[in-house]
Amino acid sequence: MDNKPPLPPFTPESAAQKVRLAEDAWNTRDPDRVVQVYTEDTRWRNRAEFPVGREQVRAFLQRKWARELDYRLVKELWACGGNRIAVRFAYEWHDDSGQWFRSYGNENWEFNEAGYMQRRFASINDMPIGDGDRKFHWPLGRRPEQHPGLSELGL
Repeated sequence: MDNKPPLPPFTPESAAQKVRLAEDAWNTRDPDRVVQVYTEDTRWRNRAEFPVGREQVRAFLQRKWARELDYRLVKELWACGGNRIAVRFAYEWHDDSGQWFRSYGNENWEFNEAGYMQRRFASINDMPIGDGDRKFHWPLGRRPEQHPGLSELGL
């Protein structure tokens, strides 16, 4: 198994880099790419779903992005220590009727020594928003460097 740097133990700088790499991957909305940073036996809690292993995570992500259209995500480091990182995030998306939502959440991540995520525990809340309330307007894909993060946006 290759390494997925940055590797634990995390410093605030290396944890922030890991968070941005995760944000960038999720903003591709490509389940095949995203699952490559998780261990084969990764264990998740995401709302009321508990996928185990890359294949279940891949299927979960395929369902997620088929429902959450025009998805744009911002993640921010909250805390880190050893092989664990705590993250807060917000993402905007709309459903097939055109209703926009902002989803707020927190994640706790645990990594193995090679830098693969072995545990992901997420708590998420969805809030309907109007089109005029959206804050994430960049073209689909990676958030531009100059786009403000959560703290700068007051989220």
